[in-house]
Formats: sequence, C-alpha cells, structure tokens
Amino acid sequence: MLVLESIGSNVTAKGMESNTLTIDRRMKSAGLVILIALLSAALAIAGYRYFDNRESISLFGEENRALLSDINPSASVSSAGNPDFVRAAAMVTPAVVHINTQYDRAVVSGNPFYGNQAVPAHGSGSGVLISPDGYVVTNNHVIENASAIEVVLPDKRTFSAKLIGRDPDTDLALVKVKGSDLPVVPLGNSDSVQVGEWVLAVGYPFSLNSTVTAGIISAKGRSIGILNRQSQDYYADPSQPGFNTAIESFIQTDAAINRGNSGGALVNTDGKLIGINAAIASQTGSYAGYGFAIPVNLMRKIVNDFRKYGEVRRGYLGVSFPAPAAEDDLLRQLGVDPASVKGVYVTGIQSGSGAAAAGLKEGDIIQKIDGVSVTSSSELSERIARYNPGDKVQLTFLRDGRTRSANVVLKGEEEARRASGAERSEDSFQARLGATFAPVPDRMKQQYRLRSGVYVTAVQRNGFFFKAGIPEGTIITSINGIPVNNTSDMEKAIAATRNNMVRIVGITPDGAGFVFSIPLGA
Repeated sequence: MLVLESIGSNVTAKGMESNTLTIDRRMKSAGLVILIALLSAALAIAGYRYFDNRESISLFGEENRALLSDINPSASVSSAGNPDFVRAAAMVTPAVVHINTQYDRAVVSGNPFYGNQAVPAHGSGSGVLISPDGYVVTNNHVIENASAIEVVLPDKRTFSAKLIGRDPDTDLALVKVKGSDLPVVPLGNSDSVQVGEWVLAVGYPFSLNSTVTAGIISAKGRSIGILNRQSQDYYADPSQPGFNTAIESFIQTDAAINRGNSGGALVNTDGKLIGINAAIASQTGSYAGYGFAIPVNLMRKIVNDFRKYGEVRRGYLGVSFPAPAAEDDLLRQLGVDPASVKGVYVTGIQSGSGAAAAGLKEGDIIQKIDGVSVTSSSELSERIARYNPGDKVQLTFLRDGRTRSANVVLKGEEEARRASGAERSEDSFQARLGATFAPVPDRMKQQYRLRSGVYVTAVQRNGFFFKAGIPEGTIITSINGIPVNNTSDMEKAIAATRNNMVRIVGITPDGAGFVFSIPLGA
C-alpha cells in the first residue's frame, strides 16, 4: 500500500501535472469557444442592425422623410401649445361675470286679489372683465334696452354697471363698473387660432354658477345671417347694391354653449381671450354642437372706439358681394365657376365710395387686404371693420386673370350713406319689403331670356318677403304687371297696388318660374 501509495503519490504528482496541462488546454479551448460564440453573437447583432438600418433607410428615404416632416406635431402646434384645461380655467373664471338686466317694459299678471300688476322683466347673460378698473365686454343683445344692469363676480361681489357703448352690427357692448384691481382675462390673437385647436367656453348658462366647457375650433369666418336680419332697414340708391353694415365672421366651436353663455369668454388653453360667445345654432334652443364667438381682434377695435368716442367709427369700402347662402348660385348664373374664385367676387360698387374712387369694378375678385389673404365675404367684412374712416388700405385683386393692386381710402358711415344715397328710416321702401336688391346682370338676363329683373340679395326675417316665402337668389321680373329693373321701379310698381294686393312674377333660385299674389300687409 505504501508503495502503491508512494507510487501513487509519485504518480499522483505526475498525474496532477499532466491533468493540469490537460485542464489548461481544455480551458483555453473553452475560452476560445466562448470567445468565438461572443464574436458570433456580436456579429449577428451588428448584422441585424446593419440590415435593419438598411431596411429603415429604404422605408424612410428622402421622399418619405419629407412626408414625415409634414405630419410632425411640431409643425401644427396650436397658438396655445399643449392643452392644460385646469390652469386655463383657473386663470379665466374669476374674470367672467354674470350679468343681470332689468327692463322698464312690464309683464301684466292677473292676480285675483290684487288685480293686474306691472312686473318688471328680467334677463341675464355673461360678460368678460378686460381691465382692472372695471370694463366689461358682453353682447349687445344681452343688455339692449335694459333700464338697469348688474354685474356679479364669481366671488359674489355685485356692482351696478353703466353702459358705455353698444354696436348691433357686431353684437358687442361695453359696460363699466366702479372697481379697482379686478381680475381680468388677458387678450389673445384670434387671427392665430387654428381649426382643431382646443378651447374653453366660460359663462353662466341657464343662470347657473360659472361653468366651463371644452371643445375645439370647428371653423373660422362663419356667417350665419343672425345679424344681417337686423341691419336691412335702410334704402339704397336704386342703381346700387344694398347698404349692409352687419359684420359676421364668427369663430365656430363645439364647446357646449347654451342660453346665458352669451357675452362669455372663449379662451385658448393659455387662458387668453380669443372670442366673445354670441350665438348657437340649434332647432331646440339648446346646445346642438354649434356655437359661435366674435373674434377678439374685432372686439379690440370696437372696445377702443367705445372708450374713446362712446360709439363705433368704422371705415367702409363700398363694395357689395353675394350673400353667403346664395353665393355659389349667383356666381354660376354669372357664368363664373365658384371653385375658380380664390377670394371675394365683387358684384357691385357704391358710387362715391372709396372703392369707386380707387377704380374697382364689378367682377373684380378681392384676394388680399394689406397683404392678408381673404377667402370669403365674411373675412373681408371683418378685416375692413377693424379700420377707421380715413384709413388707407391696400387691396390686391384679380381682374381679367391679372393680379392688380389699389390703395383705397375708407369712408365713414355717414359719408358712405350720403355717397350711396342711403337713408336710414323705419318707413323706407327697403325696410317695408324686408329685403335688399341688386340689378340682374346682363349675362343672367341672357341666360333666362329676360328683359327685366331684380335680384334678391338678402331677406330679413319676419319681413314682407320672408313672410311671402321669397328666398335669397330669387329674380323678380315684374310687380303688378310692371317690369322692374331696380328698386325705383319696384317702389313705383308697389305704389300702384290696388286692394292691398301685390302680384309678383319671377324666377326661383332653381330656375322655376312663379306667379302669386299676396297682401302687402302680410
């Protein structure tokens, strides 16, 4: 055993040396295998990334990179950046006020114990504080004819308000309360708002406490005819288009707006005022997804005039254009493709106006005002309404396929009325008919083989033509058997009415002829 052990010991020593060498060789082999494996893995990963990168390059080449840049969110950031409703609401609500109104006209109530009593009428709406010393903007229709105006802040402070000025043509009004260090809503820039941008509507719907709703900008430059119906009460020169002073270029939103929101704030997510809520489109009288606000940039001019003059002093261009509802039909009847009109098609020029003096003509297409593009008549009206009488504006327009420009000095309202022969009178011919008119162009007469005709450019709600069912775009060829070519002819023909019945012959907007008799007092 000892030998064996000794031998074994010796053998063991020699075997250990030999095993050590074997293990060392094996470790080196294993390390080499591991190294090779690691290198293979690295090469595989590198190869994958290489081919993946090549595939990425093929998928997103230069032409596709341009496409990606078009849809990059940074390319369509709203004027207010990322939305933060909580912050914006907290900034705005302290300065959006509740307006309560009282009227002298009475509502008679039959009381069996005390007899008939005169109960004062009341109304309410919303308003926006725009200065620390108490100037509040609201809608004209909120305070019109009110004998007393009360302003209530969200913190329950109550003030009696004084009317500074009101403007039915824009549905804006300015009132003043006695106060200092009052909260205000900072003014934004309505020109920079974008369709799809988040906004908040703040006001007092249904006389509730301050309410905030959210939505987006659905459209800009909307004309819905709500103010035009109130502004067609003067007579224009027979050979000239109607003198219409209403200005509608609303911001449309789907933020919930209801009765009582009128005069409240439409703000962006920076908490800046971009519009004064004014109207809703609804068949029920309640929110139906369409709300309309007056742009703050127009409001600035109106408010500044109120504070400086106590009234609005705006410049007038002196051109007429089709009513939005009948624009496409009229252009087609004139032989003009509506899709080709990249601007505002001029259907008439008022004699003695700034536009007439600058050489503008019927058929011109106004495309820019002081370098700013206008694509609709509502945009043109709103842009011009920001200027004062005597201001000079540069118009860029298209005539006979060529781009031209002209500098126009705007007239004041009274000057424009005198130049056009307009007379403001509730008993005027135009007011009695409840419509505005323009001569039928020769091209349209040829199309329908007419020898006479007057085109109905706008119809006032509840007026004579409205009740008779005569829509915008109608051509009236004769009244009481007398051919008519202008409002002077119409006035003479109606003056010859017997038994209070008026017989009207014409063509409807879809080209169908009509003849009917209606009482003048209808």
